[in-house]
Amino acid sequence: MMSGAGARRGKGRGAALALLAGFLFFSSPGAPAGAPEGARLSAAESDPVRLGWMQGSPPPPDRLVMQPESDYFGFPKLRWTVCHLRELVPTKQVSRGLGAPRPLPRALDAGIDGVEFTPLGGTEPMSWEASLAANYTDGILILHEGEIVYERYSGCLDEAGSHAAMSMTKSLTGLLAEILVAEGRLDETATVASLVPELAASAFGNATVRQVMDMTTALDYSEEYADPNADIWAYSRAASPLPKPAGYTGPDGYFDYLRTVRPAGAHGRAFGYRTVNSDALGWIVARATGRDYAALLSERLWSRIGAEQDAYLTVDAKGTPYAGGGLSAGLRDLGRLGQLLLDGGVSGGERLFPEAVVARIRAGGDREAFARAGYPALPGGSYRSMWWVFHDPHGAFAARGVHGQTLYIDPTARMVIVRFASFPTASNRELDPTSLPAFRAVADYLLRRSRAGN
Repeated sequence: MMSGAGARRGKGRGAALALLAGFLFFSSPGAPAGAPEGARLSAAESDPVRLGWMQGSPPPPDRLVMQPESDYFGFPKLRWTVCHLRELVPTKQVSRGLGAPRPLPRALDAGIDGVEFTPLGGTEPMSWEASLAANYTDGILILHEGEIVYERYSGCLDEAGSHAAMSMTKSLTGLLAEILVAEGRLDETATVASLVPELAASAFGNATVRQVMDMTTALDYSEEYADPNADIWAYSRAASPLPKPAGYTGPDGYFDYLRTVRPAGAHGRAFGYRTVNSDALGWIVARATGRDYAALLSERLWSRIGAEQDAYLTVDAKGTPYAGGGLSAGLRDLGRLGQLLLDGGVSGGERLFPEAVVARIRAGGDREAFARAGYPALPGGSYRSMWWVFHDPHGAFAARGVHGQTLYIDPTARMVIVRFASFPTASNRELDPTSLPAFRAVADYLLRRSRAGN
């Protein structure tokens, strides 16, 4: 395996790269034949139904999205893949339990489509409805005061389907850890090595649990998706559930790989967004509870929020769930999870965890450490327990994932937004200038509506 420094050398000019569930994906360009370089299919043009991916009995060879090809998470195929991961890779169930789903009341508001905002750095207003196509939205839900006021599906998703949550999975891992801390079952000041001795010789060994939770560990590890030699791809090869190629001598599985991560500097100084922290935390919470991550997620959250559907998690060759990005779930169920946090840990009249859990997340992490990482669209923000905290006047915080996945919670407006998307590029830097002011504009609209009603 190349070191982080070595991986940052020799950037290629080949196909763009994207990551999901610990696999290596080479992205197709997503432009029609003969189109100028850099052209991109629109949301309507790249709609997976319109393009006919996996349609027919059997589908035509040029419409297949499948293993062992390596491009099934490249645009535009990704617009089908994000709803069909179980057809491509092994997964573990996150059970919703045996009880009946808890209905969400509905009071749809057609006025939301016309809400206008100005994108960051822009001068022309955009409507909420127009922003959905601009951001390649597959499904979006808005809850206000616990009621569904807006719900829309497109692309590969309908109300019975599941969609990849990507790195929103990290926030659930962080939430589970924060619950265990609040209950006294996990010491956030303890070193990782004291809980997981197998990591003693790695960069994680002398880090505290809190530093892992807030991603202020100092790791010699590159997560630059555009660099084909970055460490993230060695991690992906280790985590693949497929048979390793002949001659492969690297680590096998998430946990094996974590033991190879080397330090780079002092822990605690700077925020660094690295998925390996989430999988280290998944190991920590599993070891602290004696429960597999998927089982723990079901027992503590999914089976108790009145979910409509089981969720599922992708796994490595040893059956280890991907705590850094492997979740797929239904849109409304993630809305229920957001409402649980908005209500301070109470769901259906039952307290699932102490109110202090949400208070600690909303308080945020080290803003100076976050500022050193450079997120221009999130000025004054921080990262706490794998949640993005905006420190804005509304106290908003969010779970976020590549290609546009978002669970956005606004306590002042009593609003939860869940968005599933399949934006052509992984980074949310392209979406934030449109998404963040759109979310705030809807929050302001709902606040005005509430005040007018009173």
